[in-house]
Amino acid sequence: MQVQTVVLNSRPGANGVPAPENFRLEMMTIAPDLNDGEVLVRTLYLSVDPYMRCRMNEDTGAEYLAPWQLSECVDGGGVGVIKSSRCGDFTEGDVVTSFNWPWQTHAVMKGSILQKVDPQWVDGHLSYFLGAVGITGLTALLGMREKGHVTKGANQTLVVSGAAGACGSIAGQIGQLDGCVRVVGICGSDEKCRALVEQLGFSAAVNYRQDDVPTRLRECCPDGIDVYFDNVGGAISDTVIAQMNSGSYVILCGQISQYNKDVPYPPPLSEETKENLRSKNITRERFMVLNYMDKSEAALLQLSQWVKSGQMKVLETVVNGIENMGVAFCSMMKGGNTGKQIIKISE
Repeated sequence: MQVQTVVLNSRPGANGVPAPENFRLEMMTIAPDLNDGEVLVRTLYLSVDPYMRCRMNEDTGAEYLAPWQLSECVDGGGVGVIKSSRCGDFTEGDVVTSFNWPWQTHAVMKGSILQKVDPQWVDGHLSYFLGAVGITGLTALLGMREKGHVTKGANQTLVVSGAAGACGSIAGQIGQLDGCVRVVGICGSDEKCRALVEQLGFSAAVNYRQDDVPTRLRECCPDGIDVYFDNVGGAISDTVIAQMNSGSYVILCGQISQYNKDVPYPPPLSEETKENLRSKNITRERFMVLNYMDKSEAALLQLSQWVKSGQMKVLETVVNGIENMGVAFCSMMKGGNTGKQIIKISE
């Protein structure tokens, strides 16, 4: 069987900006005869995510992330359908997902790395298993619940950076559902600001490319900031932390502004920000969703219920065709997506 596959063509360099040319589309043949425990899958949707920038380096800087190898197939979050199976857990027609899905139109995979999913959990929107009702939603929900310390009735203000991205757009809505009285999103365009307020119900949004961020934040957060869901790091986060209340919480989820720089993770903080954290007793803890997978089943059920009831809205940017994986990845890294960046591979 002839399939299309995406391989890593070149590395951008530790301080480089990724380009579509770092990826290469190839044709390959896969043998349809399976070994015991294997399945043949047809890929429906693939995900591109900020952490993948680290996998483009020879050294990812994170012990839990393996680097992609040159001229080898790239992998990440994917969802697809079983075409044939020699694994007792799966039969033809099952919908399955994995964190390690090869960027291929069809693939032979070990059943042991696949998880069967129920399309009813997402009302048939199977791409949601890569976002709102998948690892992205889990990151937002467990990050907020484990590190955010949101209490109903406590009059708390939540700020989310990268708020129009896959994780931020969900984290902000969870803040509202869990009882924050004010949720303010920071993002990079007026169009995204409108989406946050009009579609997702954020209290306000700040365009960091246009607005005077410190002034606008003070206007939007008159009582200061109690919880900060940080997806970006860098100067934006320094500005937010400067306006946080005593005894507040930073959920350190991602640092996308720093991923094209050769710095450790989490990146070092300025002395001024360190002093703000110290003097105001602000708790800033790194959040790793993989450490909380024992809570994933209940969390996914909660996310599914919110999505199906309409209490949580899902934003997606969908690109068609495996040949556009590199373009979609680079666009996402520059903030070209609103919500989850998805690539549709087949119907």
